[in-house]
This record gives sequence, structure tokens and C-alpha cells, in this order.
Amino acid sequence: MPAPVTTPPLFPTHSPDALLAFQFSSWYPRFASHSIRSTIIRPLSAAFRDYLDSDGVFVPEGAEDLPAESTLSDDEDAAAQPEEAADEPVRFAFPELDARIREAIADYGAVFPKLNFSSPRDAAWMLPASSPLRCASPADVYLLLKSSDFVQHDLDPALVFDGCEPPPAADSSSNPYELELVLRKWYPVDHARELRCFVRQENLIGISQRDPNYYDFWNERETQEKVVNAVTTFWEKHIKGQWEQTRGDYTFDFLLTRDLSRGHIVDFNPYLPRTDPLLFTYEELHDILLARISPDADASAGVGAGARGPVLRVVDSPSHPAASRNAPMHQHNMVPFEALAMSSGRGVSEFASAWQDEIRKSMAEQAKEDADADEGEDA
Repeated sequence: MPAPVTTPPLFPTHSPDALLAFQFSSWYPRFASHSIRSTIIRPLSAAFRDYLDSDGVFVPEGAEDLPAESTLSDDEDAAAQPEEAADEPVRFAFPELDARIREAIADYGAVFPKLNFSSPRDAAWMLPASSPLRCASPADVYLLLKSSDFVQHDLDPALVFDGCEPPPAADSSSNPYELELVLRKWYPVDHARELRCFVRQENLIGISQRDPNYYDFWNERETQEKVVNAVTTFWEKHIKGQWEQTRGDYTFDFLLTRDLSRGHIVDFNPYLPRTDPLLFTYEELHDILLARISPDADASAGVGAGARGPVLRVVDSPSHPAASRNAPMHQHNMVPFEALAMSSGRGVSEFASAWQDEIRKSMAEQAKEDADADEGEDA
């Protein structure tokens, strides 16, 4: 009598050790020849963590390319100062780290940064749109990291190990977590060729277009089959069987070559709710997994290859719910440049007060301009 088949849960469990396998310094040495050239700087000092966790958006001293001065006038600045001198703001400077960053920039031409797990993609708007995430100085690196909500996840071990089973020991000695800075060689990326791939129990079950915009070429059946074959071949040759510490549960981001026949690894992420399933839901991916491991299960879980091949999901129409051609990615994180300029060296409450004063000033100036314009028309 055959042994009963155990239905896998919606999400696998990850121990702290398994979770740490996804930090960049853990997986990159194994896959460096199939990924982007990168420099890892670790461990970072407690002062650098404090800098990233401090209020305001500013760069450390000596990092060059400092943000613009406050838009308040000198008179207003002086009037706003209390009679007694306020406490001096904490100053940060990282000359040794600056030197390491400059070395990487000299080697690669330009870099884009990330921490152990997260990259500041949500802060790409801080640098010129023509070359998003391109850092040509330590100041650029710090500005991206300081402006990002995403990288905050990596600063707090409680968030890093959230959901681990068993949870990490209270003293963390058995699972040491050290903050690291990764500098990757920057080059222009065609986001239309970015994919996220989902693997459960060492089964490649799903491939999703990563950029939520519509591209005509993704509707061609021949192109879809070519891409599924390219990703599957790469995965079987270079990745499959190398994630024993997670029992074959993981996701990986993949960038196709221009001819869509090959590609390279961009990143690995845990197969957990914190990783965006993009054009899938995790329930759909679970159904696909069941179809894969259960011969009698329905193999039509989605558009794609069926029970024995991964399912491919793309934005197949300009009206697709995921399409966002007219909305910048991570637009909820964007603030006016004037707000950035005014934030330097200010606490949250101090910045909020200054920003409200600036809004009132702008409204008064606009009202005066409208009144002058009305007088001109009457004349």
C-alpha cells in the first residue's frame, strides 16, 4: 500500500540559519560567475547603522556632493533659532568606508548599492532618471540608502528573523547577523527583461514578469516558450540542487540577455510572504506546486507549461490590473526636492514645522502674484 502523500504548506518554514543563506554575502560566492560583479563590505560599524537609522536625509561629512541648502532665507533661519544654543546635531563621517566605495567606483565605473537583503529601489528617483540607482560617489550611495524605506528592514534583526522557526536565540550568538554594504557594478538595465522565478521543494513552478508595464513582445507565444526554456535550462544547470539549507524553497530574480536566450542571476530571496509574488498569488503558486507533485491533480493552474514545466505570467494587455505605465514605481515614497533640501540636519518635528512654514510662505507668495496679475488685467 503506497505511503500517504503529505500536502506541503502554503509557505515553508525557515530557520534563522536558512534565512541567513539569503543575505548577499552568503549566496554570492557560490554564484558569482553567473551574477553581476560585486564588492561586499562587512561588517559595518555601529555608527553607520546609527547614521542610517537617524532622522533626516543627509550625507556624512567628507562624502562630497552634499544636498542643497535649506530654502529658508538666512534671516528666517536666524529668527527661528532660540536664544539658547540648541544641542549640536550628531555628525557622521566614514572616511574608511568612503575610500572603499571610491575604490569600487574606480573599478566598476559606477555602482548601485544594497544591504544584506534589500536594495534601495524605492529611492531610485533621488538620482537622475536617465540613470536610476547609478552612484558615482560615496554621497550618492549614502543618499540612496538614507532615502529608502526598503533598506530599513535590514537594520533591525527582529524584522530580519521575523517568522523564523524556531526563532533565533535571545543572545543571537548562534545566528550572528552583521550589517553589510554591497556595491554592484552599475549598467543600464532593460526592465522589460527582468523576471522573478519561484521554486518550491526544488521544483521551478512559476516565472513572473517583474516590471508591471505592458510590452508587446511578451504576447508572442514563441517568445514565451523561448523564455521558459531559457530560464529552465539555466536553473537546471546552475542553480538546482544548491539550496539544501532551505530544502529547495527559494525565489530568484533573473535578467535575460537581449536575445532572450540566456541570462544571469540578480538576487535570491526567501519563499516567504515578505517576497512579492508579483503577477501570482501564493495561493496560485501553491496550486501549481500541488499539480506538479500530484500526478492526478489539475495541471491548469495558470498560463504556462502545465504540470511538468513552470507557469509564465506576463502583463498581456495595457489594461492588465498590474499595468502602471503612467505611474512611477514606488511613487508613494517620493517627496518634493525642496523637502529633501530642508531635511538636512533637522529632527522630524523641526522639519515638519519648517515645511509647514514654507508651504504658508509659498501660498502667500502665490496669492500676491494672483492679486498683481488681476491688477494688471484691470489696468
